[in-house]
This record gives sequence, structure tokens and C-alpha cells, in this order.
Amino acid sequence: MIAGSTVLGIDPGSLITGWGLLGGSPSRPELIDCGVIRLERGQDLALRLGQLQAEISTLVRRYRPDSAGVEAPFQGAGARSALQLAHARGVILAALAVESVPVSEYTPAMVKKSVTGNGRADKHQVRTMVVQLVGREAARGTHDLSDALAVGLCHLVANRSSRLIAQARQANPTP
Repeated sequence: MIAGSTVLGIDPGSLITGWGLLGGSPSRPELIDCGVIRLERGQDLALRLGQLQAEISTLVRRYRPDSAGVEAPFQGAGARSALQLAHARGVILAALAVESVPVSEYTPAMVKKSVTGNGRADKHQVRTMVVQLVGREAARGTHDLSDALAVGLCHLVANRSSRLIAQARQANPTP
């Protein structure tokens, strides 16, 4: 495993959840591992959510990320889809909390902006930039995988910014 801070990026879904573990820095991100969690369509939602929780917990125990970034829901989904996504996100957030992994949430526009420079970029543009930043492994599989890596990249950028702000405040405390 790569020394230093590791971040787990997650693109939640009630059927497919993408995940990507990154190390390095925003300017030199390093892909450690990535994949998708596939849940069985037609299976009872409670069973799918239980499987999702178990898979996320296993990932966290295996890799011990220092923090996680999770994509926040977007507008425009149907009511049923939005509700199932909310359930999946809740399970993911709870699994991370139980494992004491600090979590930050990012809107799709924030993720797109941090990776492509355009908050309205399409999935193809996001995937293209993710591949350029972390390598061809990001192009395999579904967009859920490249979206998860994009969330991880966004989180790397946000963490760096937060650290720089904290350092500046310590160096220049206000009276």
C-alpha cells in the first residue's frame, strides 16, 4: 500500500456502487485499487442493503482508508429511485461511521468541477479526465467505477485545501 493519506471515493447505487481507493496528492494521485459492488436486481431491498453494508465494511477493514468521499444525490431522479438511492447512501454512511472513517459528501457538480474544471461535464468527459489522472484501470467497467474515482479525486483536492487553510490559520492566528 502507498504511504501517506488514502481516500476512498464512493459512487452510491442501489444496484451498482462504485468505489476507488486513492493515495498520493491532488497533483499526483495514485490508484491503489477500485471496483464495483453489484447487487442482485429483483432481490428484496433489505437484503441488497445488507449486502452493501457488508461489502463496504469489508473494503474499509481491508484498506483502512484515512477518509472517504461519497457522492451526494442529484436532482431529477424519480421518487422510487431517489428513495432507494437514499437507503443505499444511508447504509454506506453508517458503515463508514461504524468503522470510524471520516466522511465528506460532494455534489455531482462539485465532483465534475474538481476533475474537469466544468461542473456540467458529462460522464464521458469525467471518465476521460479520470483515466488521464489515474490510468487506464479507471476505464474498465461501468461509469460507476470512474465516477467513484472522480469522487476520490475531488476528496483529495478538498482535503489538501482544508489542510492548507488550517496551516494558514495556525501560522496567522487572529486576536
